Amino acid sequence: MPTSPIRLAVFVSGEGTNLENIIRHFAPSPTVEVALVVSNRPEAKALERARNHGIPTETVGRTMLNEEESAVMGLLDGIDYIILAGFLLRIPPYLITAFPRRIINIHPSLLPKFGGKGMYGRYVHEAVCAAGEKESGITIHFVTEGLDEGAPIAQFSTPLSPGNETPDSIAAKIHDLEQAHFPEVIARVATSHRKG
Repeated sequence: MPTSPIRLAVFVSGEGTNLENIIRHFAPSPTVEVALVVSNRPEAKALERARNHGIPTETVGRTMLNEEESAVMGLLDGIDYIILAGFLLRIPPYLITAFPRRIINIHPSLLPKFGGKGMYGRYVHEAVCAAGEKESGITIHFVTEGLDEGAPIAQFSTPLSPGNETPDSIAAKIHDLEQAHFPEVIARVATSHRKG
């Protein structure tokens, strides 16, 4: 008897380019599926991307996320992993407790550098550029209550040319790393969980 696929809920806040990549990666997979897309912004383009692929969507704002635990847990019934793909709200403790080592985030720097409060998106690339770093990259990590402090799963780096980079040029390099590696790492973690 075939086992049911591992079900992912992807949390997003914006355009959803990482979401699109994740959906396309797992579309042919019999073992992992994107079962739900959640955004804190009803106008997020990511929700439109999900609907274009026939994937159910939900909008969960800050108040609901933090104060309506039973409602949020109800939406996530049957979900095995939560994937944060550009989700800008802090994950509340009850979700971290309910999904231990099953919430995965991608951060656009080589943590622990350029992590923590206020370090997301373009702010990270601006800080990396201002510091004259010779490399940057992505960190895929488990989510804990400490911001960007969860155990790293994988890191991938790209060389930079100090003095010749801009936040936009760094963002483009980081985007390429995200597209190349994020779905593969999700697949590795999810399938090892099933084996375990």
